[in-house]
Amino acid sequence: MAYETIILKRTGAVAIIRINRPDKLNAMNAKVKEEITHALGDLESDGDVRVAIITGVGDKAFVAGADIAEFAGKTPVDQWQAYGHTSLYNVVERFPKPILAMINGYCLGGGCELAMACDIRIASDRAQLGQPEINIGIIPGGGGSQRLPRLVGLGKALQLILTGDRIDARTAKEIGLVDEVVPHEALEAKTLELANKIAEKSPVAVRLAKAAVKASTNLPLDQGLRYEQSLFSIAFSTEDKEEGVRAFLEKRKPAFKGR
Repeated sequence: MAYETIILKRTGAVAIIRINRPDKLNAMNAKVKEEITHALGDLESDGDVRVAIITGVGDKAFVAGADIAEFAGKTPVDQWQAYGHTSLYNVVERFPKPILAMINGYCLGGGCELAMACDIRIASDRAQLGQPEINIGIIPGGGGSQRLPRLVGLGKALQLILTGDRIDARTAKEIGLVDEVVPHEALEAKTLELANKIAEKSPVAVRLAKAAVKASTNLPLDQGLRYEQSLFSIAFSTEDKEEGVRAFLEKRKPAFKGR
């Protein structure tokens, strides 16, 4: 598929999706959401890709928010019908392979919600993050009110959402909104380093581990532990488990094949 608003590039076992609207600070509109959703569908079925990265084109913005021009004249019914389609944020969160947010600049509103839907967030030291929707008389609508408290706690989430304030990358790391902060010029190299490190592991084990950890946010502890045991047992059915054990005993690097 020829994309208009994103650039999709595969580099070995890692795929990078770059939102390509630098003149709009990579603001998300319906077309961006549609194309990212399509790209992730392709990457899910691509056996050569083991890890995905989402970022923005240019040095200024990951995603500066929603394209506010799309809000003008939109009725409640229009918005509700838009939610009738699969939400991009849920597509990202449910993507079975690891997905990293490479936050290269402004990460606001829908951009912050997109980053929160990813598994791991690596930010440039120039990045700014926030949920500024309150400043234009609305509230987060892409999961911000639900995912943000799970990452930073109720008080910090309310402070960010109710004030609409931006925070810098280091503050975001302190409160748990991002996982790593690196110098801007090292951002892509550091993110690719982490992505490739994950890509070297068994793809089956990585998927099972991601599923187990994600379940911890929804299941009571006893059910989560039982789910973990089930996935742990499933791992014993794979060729990768046998290869990993042999490699450990033979003191060599395993060659995982995803089977």
